[in-house]
Amino acid sequence: MKFRLRPFSFQQKLAIRRILSYIYGQMSNNYCDKNEMNIEQKLNKEISMLFKPSSENKRFGSVKNNLTYSEFLSDKMLIITVIRTGVPYSLFNLIKDVTPFSEGDWANFLYISTKSLQRYKQASKQFKPLQSEKIIEMAEVTNVGKEVFGDMEKFKLWLDTPNFSLGNLKPMELLKDSYGKELVIGELTRINYGILV
Repeated sequence: MKFRLRPFSFQQKLAIRRILSYIYGQMSNNYCDKNEMNIEQKLNKEISMLFKPSSENKRFGSVKNNLTYSEFLSDKMLIITVIRTGVPYSLFNLIKDVTPFSEGDWANFLYISTKSLQRYKQASKQFKPLQSEKIIEMAEVTNVGKEVFGDMEKFKLWLDTPNFSLGNLKPMELLKDSYGKELVIGELTRINYGILV
């Protein structure tokens, strides 16, 4: 007796995909430490803590509970408030982890040495307003870059590749200045809308 295998129907293939994605999801959840949050959850928690209403934290006024990182980046008034009071090192450290920039890049953007950056870490200091503004700008650029490219590696490659519409400069070279950052964001927006050059 011969057995012939029939091809799977579309519904069967869909069911198999769902089962496999569930199994892989469970495996990755078991693989990760259950007490360890992913970086986005940590960012959301840090932003919520920053704007948590308390007697000593009245400088932010009334802000909605459980503010997320993406909501924070879309609210210019909250950004201005954080810039003026200074970004705490704990928030910077999380932002640093979601951006494609090295510690040397960050030191370059903030006009400080890597040694000074280490001192900020040891003392858990808040950054000065000018440095805080640059930190938020780089977070915004990263946010837009991830939206456009969907992948941090592709975004990093784009940052390190000379761009004709940016005067054959690498976008990374322009990020040191606010005007250069605006050019980079503008180029990312054009790419997002399919306008290449």
